[in-house]
Amino acid sequence: MRFLSYDSKFGQIFLKVAYSCCLNVLWFICCLPIFTIGASTTALYYTSFKIAKNEGSFITTMFFRSFKQNFKQATLIWLIMLGTGILLVVDGVLAYRLRETNTGTAAILWTLLLAVIIGGSILYLIVLTYVFPLLSIVSNSTANMFKNSFIFGTHYLFTTLIIFFIHYAMFFLVVNVFTPLIIFGEGLCALLSAKLLLKVLYRHIYGEPKIEEPADDPTAKFITHADSLTDSSAADDEDPADRASSYAFFSSFDTSSDHFAGENHSENTNADPQDADSANGGQS
Repeated sequence: MRFLSYDSKFGQIFLKVAYSCCLNVLWFICCLPIFTIGASTTALYYTSFKIAKNEGSFITTMFFRSFKQNFKQATLIWLIMLGTGILLVVDGVLAYRLRETNTGTAAILWTLLLAVIIGGSILYLIVLTYVFPLLSIVSNSTANMFKNSFIFGTHYLFTTLIIFFIHYAMFFLVVNVFTPLIIFGEGLCALLSAKLLLKVLYRHIYGEPKIEEPADDPTAKFITHADSLTDSSAADDEDPADRASSYAFFSSFDTSSDHFAGENHSENTNADPQDADSANGGQS
């Protein structure tokens, strides 16, 4: 039946859902040491971007390749985020209890402090939502990664809210409706989020997509540039002018001369052959 064939719409959706289950398992296992959550989440989004673009089928190879290449910076970012999160939780609990045990002016001051902490927590969640997806596709300093995550998340606030809703909906369904849905878990959330983020990247770099003949489809150009951000082999060989075009997406966020200065996202020259084919425009 055409409906159940590999090339059908249903077949492709089913395949990606199956991929999300595998990614969720890989992500969970690699998160177990706790301090590796950052590297594991970065690898999850790297692979999710590839799947969202219909590129690559060796998801385990792609996942561990990104895990290894981004381990150091992702771990540093995660430890900073973990420490900041713990500090916000502790301060929030203390402020709430002190507000409950005081009256008059003191209670008002603690209430204001609690409001500030809640606001800081919202900004923290925005940065946490974007920092690892950004790390998976671009190279930058840790400080600029935090900065651009915040600007990206607040600039595209509607997309941010949808991503929040996706994660909340998954959590609600697992806890209150059907616990076995945990098999999809973060894998499906990351894949859906990657689809949204790709659309944002496309619109920001190339403007609204135009309906044209397949040969002139701007999506092909987008895939080429997106690969130059994600594959070290392509990034090492590309023309500097093309690389500047790829980074144009971030030019509106930081106009300083050293913005996004640094080494290529990945220095591993032993790239997986399957991924190398994908970087050259092929689809698996």
